Amino acid sequence: MLENYGVLVVDDSALMRKTISDIINASPNMTVIGRARNGLDAIEKIKRLQPSIVTLDVEMPELDGLETLKYLMAEADRFVPVFMITNDEQTSIEAMQLGAADYILKSQLLEQQDYTLEDFYKRMNVAIKLKPVRKKAEKKKAAKETKKEPVKQKKCNKELIVIGSSTGGPAALQKIITQFSSALPIPILIVQHMPPGFTKPLADRLNSLCEINVKEAEQNEILEAGTVYIAPAGIQTTLEKDQSGHYIVKQKSDAKIQTLYKPSIDVALLSISEIAKEKMITIILTGMGDDGLRGCRAVKKYGGTVIAESEETCVIYGMPKVVYEAGLADRQLPLSSIYEEIISNL
Repeated sequence: MLENYGVLVVDDSALMRKTISDIINASPNMTVIGRARNGLDAIEKIKRLQPSIVTLDVEMPELDGLETLKYLMAEADRFVPVFMITNDEQTSIEAMQLGAADYILKSQLLEQQDYTLEDFYKRMNVAIKLKPVRKKAEKKKAAKETKKEPVKQKKCNKELIVIGSSTGGPAALQKIITQFSSALPIPILIVQHMPPGFTKPLADRLNSLCEINVKEAEQNEILEAGTVYIAPAGIQTTLEKDQSGHYIVKQKSDAKIQTLYKPSIDVALLSISEIAKEKMITIILTGMGDDGLRGCRAVKKYGGTVIAESEETCVIYGMPKVVYEAGLADRQLPLSSIYEEIISNL
């Protein structure tokens, strides 16, 4: 039997509160237990009703969505995941920097653009299961206070990790990347499908949560161990290797292959798979379409490792599915097991 989660819907429009509530109540395991017309109303009802998740609009009187979110992330007595349902994508990205678990535009939800209500329900369920993550400064302080003698480890036999993701990716990436420490002996490149201007806020958001450093990749940058690089949107990111054995970022406006995506997972993987060979780990996470299929085929051809997210935790089981069904995945795993699998491969 599915666990039923309580949802608080926050929006200044009575019509939108009812519409969103009807959509959520039609899901198999979520029920609206309350509605709020602004941030002040929401804070009071969160304390009283203790919902499993809150859907939040931005433009509201008395206390708007962003100010409400800041309070919930910093001052509230208990952590509650927040899912933004708004009209403005740029503001939604700002909300994710502040701590929102995910977002969707009202037009996408009401008109079911790009994906179905089932996909929306999956994204809500992923958000519900997100746990609070301490900020980087707090994590470093805790690590210092509980410092132990380093465990002697065998030499790392990998040089590079590449992660590809699309719809549902930001929340999935947060669950994985926050587990890495700054002692990771190799770099990570993330290729996340996003509109131009949105990848740097994602990098800043993850950097604020992680012990490991996270940044947007820059032209001619040398990849360093213990750092996560996010490929910028609107341009193709490829990798080269110099004579010293360092991986270097090379960004191009166009790719040699035909692709709908900028950045493209295929473009990134095809640029480096023959060079990195068996020393590369590739992870394909949730997303629509088949970006990553051609790249993973090249990764396997040259001896690299491919891990695909399993259907049970994907918001959209598209990209991992085509990789798995093509026989290219060494392992297919739920999101909760991917970090441990990466570490075991090192």
